Amino acid sequence: MNFDRRLTPMRPDLAAAHLRGSVEASRLVEGRVLRVAEAVADLRRDPQPDGGLDTQALFGERVTVYEEHEGWAWAQLESDSYVGYLPAAALVPETSAPTHRVGVPWTFIYPAESMKLPRAGGLPMGARIDVAAEEGDFARLATGGFVWRHHLVARDRHAPDFVAVAEQFLHAPYLWGGKSWRGVDCSGLVQIALHAAGRAAPRDTDMQEKALGAPVPIDDKLEGLQRGDLVFWKGHVGVMRDAQTLLHANGHHMQVASEPLAGARKRILLSGSGDVTSIRRLDASA
Repeated sequence: MNFDRRLTPMRPDLAAAHLRGSVEASRLVEGRVLRVAEAVADLRRDPQPDGGLDTQALFGERVTVYEEHEGWAWAQLESDSYVGYLPAAALVPETSAPTHRVGVPWTFIYPAESMKLPRAGGLPMGARIDVAAEEGDFARLATGGFVWRHHLVARDRHAPDFVAVAEQFLHAPYLWGGKSWRGVDCSGLVQIALHAAGRAAPRDTDMQEKALGAPVPIDDKLEGLQRGDLVFWKGHVGVMRDAQTLLHANGHHMQVASEPLAGARKRILLSGSGDVTSIRRLDASA
């Protein structure tokens, strides 16, 4: 059988026990569930600091670890099933279930209930946190520190408009594999926004083009588009803000940019990267 290496916890020497009978590996192991304890943890293709950055795991995210070796954890993310290597020091045992998520692009952690104190850390949109108590305008975290409680949303509360979420990242720097305000790529932006709206979304562009929404018939003029349509090229995706305007994290601007779709399409075509491959429209009731 052919397995996507990005989504399948298998190597020639090691695989997840639940794949027994489907894969060949020297060892089959049960995983151990941990949580991410850093604001953003890089998930790399290889267990080395300069290994290719495939994606990122966010604070509070659950991961299943199948091996720890020389400071690296070979793990699978619960949120989108991505497999790769995380710094083992970024992971801790589960102690409680998250109660809230960060609902703004970035928020700071303070040592006490005052924004005038030196910050003790930061958290990205989508970070899962356990609020121990609310004290005035601040929320005290079970893991320590305080965050502005108005930057948090209950875990079961979702944004009504995923495009509005994506628009909050306008001008955020571009980072291949990035998933936060400190650096984001095209498919990461789409995934962050959809997750905030309570919609499941795979990580990479090719996966998203296959899994998200329904195809929209297109002609050469790309007429009839609407807010929320996803526009795909080979290896790239953007979100329509309206019938003419595209929002996308891209390597031309090296940031999240908003521009006319016609201009972006022409530039991408002239660069040799090809034309639009499809447009997908999400079910508004989903």
